[in-house]
Amino acid sequence: MTRRDSESDDLGEFGEFFSAAAGVPAASLEEVSASRRRRRRTGWIAAGVTAAIVLGAPGGYAAWALTAPLKPAAGEVSIPRAPAPPAAVDLGLTADGAAALSVAGADPYLGPEAAGVWTVQGGDDPRPIASITKLVTALVVLDAYPITDGDRGPTLTFDRDDHALYDAYFVRDATIAPMPIGSSLSLRDALATMLIPSASNYAEAIAVWAFGSVSGFRAAADRWLTAKGLERTSIVEPSGLDPRNTSSPSDLIALGRIAAADPTVAAIAATPSLNLPGPGAMANTNGLLGQSGITGLKTGTLEETGANLLYTATLDVGLPEPLSVVGVALGGSSQRGVGASVLGILQRVVDGFHVTSVAQPRQQIGTYTTAWGSSARVVLGEGASLRTWSDTPIVVDGDVREPRLWTDGEVLGEITWSAGPESVTVPVVLDGEIEPPSEWWRLTHPGEIG
Repeated sequence: MTRRDSESDDLGEFGEFFSAAAGVPAASLEEVSASRRRRRRTGWIAAGVTAAIVLGAPGGYAAWALTAPLKPAAGEVSIPRAPAPPAAVDLGLTADGAAALSVAGADPYLGPEAAGVWTVQGGDDPRPIASITKLVTALVVLDAYPITDGDRGPTLTFDRDDHALYDAYFVRDATIAPMPIGSSLSLRDALATMLIPSASNYAEAIAVWAFGSVSGFRAAADRWLTAKGLERTSIVEPSGLDPRNTSSPSDLIALGRIAAADPTVAAIAATPSLNLPGPGAMANTNGLLGQSGITGLKTGTLEETGANLLYTATLDVGLPEPLSVVGVALGGSSQRGVGASVLGILQRVVDGFHVTSVAQPRQQIGTYTTAWGSSARVVLGEGASLRTWSDTPIVVDGDVREPRLWTDGEVLGEITWSAGPESVTVPVVLDGEIEPPSEWWRLTHPGEIG
């Protein structure tokens, strides 16, 4: 017999006795006993449920806290400002007289008009050109008697009339070179004697040799000027001593291009000095040759009208090809002053091209930080720079998104800087890695969990 059965029998006997003594039926006592047993079982069940709740709640919270999504890192990214452009370049072509400039090879920076006549200062009216005339003389003669590359052309033999030109120009205070009777020079060497020391007697001798007379030369020059479109240029004689030999700054820019494109004239104009039998040693009147990239072309001075220079130059400004410059100054106070002005112009053209840094490697443009203290920087992936001209503004544009992986080196977008024809793009990357929070931080910061 189990303990439960014993208690049940005892209770039954006691119940019968009690019911008999109290006059209560035995069946009622059994119902009381059953009710007690039911309440006892319900209490035990409630206690078990309560214990399960009390003991199980921390485990449920921990599971939630350790696995629930976290609030995203907070941060801000700022697109860098574009660098301010420098002051505009003032070429300052001339302090007196008139001047013009043409620059080829930088059209995307300067505009297509730069390769034509980029700028004129002091007006574009025709002015006396003095010995720049000798360039026209050389080109008109070569048009009638071309010299092939490497050839020296026909031979000129000078007679008594040619020799007499030496004295005729000497009394006019013109530049001259010896021309002995019976001496001979190739056409190329005769042109060199005319252009390098600017010998006026050689200019007339060559013109008369080619066209029979000065008037014959003048007619040929008129035809040539018309064919070349130099409508504002007038040539009445070959040396330039006559102030009626005139041209405008814009026409002279065109003449400079024509001269620079002729291999014979360009090579002679770039020669600093020469020594030939007959005329002897000679030095180029263009003392700027070799300075600031200057390669030619011709000086010209008349006391009553001032100093002139038609020049060509090659300038390295960091572009794939050097710039080709043709410039002219007319009516300056002196050749020294004109030379200083021209050197200043060329230097300002070179200095007008700037290399501007727009981005530094690992330059910080933002930060992301989490509630638990982990952070990562947003940086530029590489450095970059732009070449600009004068005060051309730099424009910046960017497209940067929030991180998705939160790992070091994640590419978040890119930033582009543009100025004139150039643009450069650099990536934006995450520098560092967002570390996850500790379990303890998760358990103790329920409010920071999403």
